[in-house]
Amino acid sequence: MRSNIFDQANQAVTSQERWSLQSTKMLRVGFGPDVLAAKGAMVAYQGQFQFRHEGAGSVGNFLKRAVTNEGGQMMRVSGQGEVYFAQNNHNVFTLQLEGDAITINTSSLLAFDADLQWKITTIGNAGMLAGGLFNLEVAGHGTAGVTCHGTPLVLDCSKQPTFVDPQAAVCWSAGLQPTIKNDMKLGALIGRGSGEAFQLAFHGPGFVVVQPSEGRSVLPG
Repeated sequence: MRSNIFDQANQAVTSQERWSLQSTKMLRVGFGPDVLAAKGAMVAYQGQFQFRHEGAGSVGNFLKRAVTNEGGQMMRVSGQGEVYFAQNNHNVFTLQLEGDAITINTSSLLAFDADLQWKITTIGNAGMLAGGLFNLEVAGHGTAGVTCHGTPLVLDCSKQPTFVDPQAAVCWSAGLQPTIKNDMKLGALIGRGSGEAFQLAFHGPGFVVVQPSEGRSVLPG
């Protein structure tokens, strides 16, 4: 059989690295140690694997998950071989943690080393709102994979206050403590992702990664 689908550019990329990009849209993880991944993120695997629902991790996480359903859609991947992860044709990036921490919008989470410590975090008084306001903080030594709908923009929050639509924020320095900014007068112009004029306000030493998309519309819940 002959087809340009068999071109070298479409062949699997071999790598000695545990975490490697198969393409800008797909992440390959070689096993090894277990990985926690967003449910539905696995697109293919070679070898022998088990995929199991991952529990909340703590009583506090369980309560937050019960109220918001955030952080509850994860699976534990165990086995030998290699697994390919992707999400909605979004761009994929890896973050190598070296004893530090990162906060990830749960809608941008792809996968991370199960040895990393993780917890669900909230932002200010946003507990009654849905859509990116409950997030996942991972810390320690290991790798995390995140997705970005389009080309990311990295903003330095140390120089001046930075405001980001909740659905446009991919991840940010865990040392930052974002708050909710609500300007109802601008509700007709901004905040389309949340249905209201809510932004995440960042200020301090650190960065926030922004995607050029607000994702799916989310209503207050």
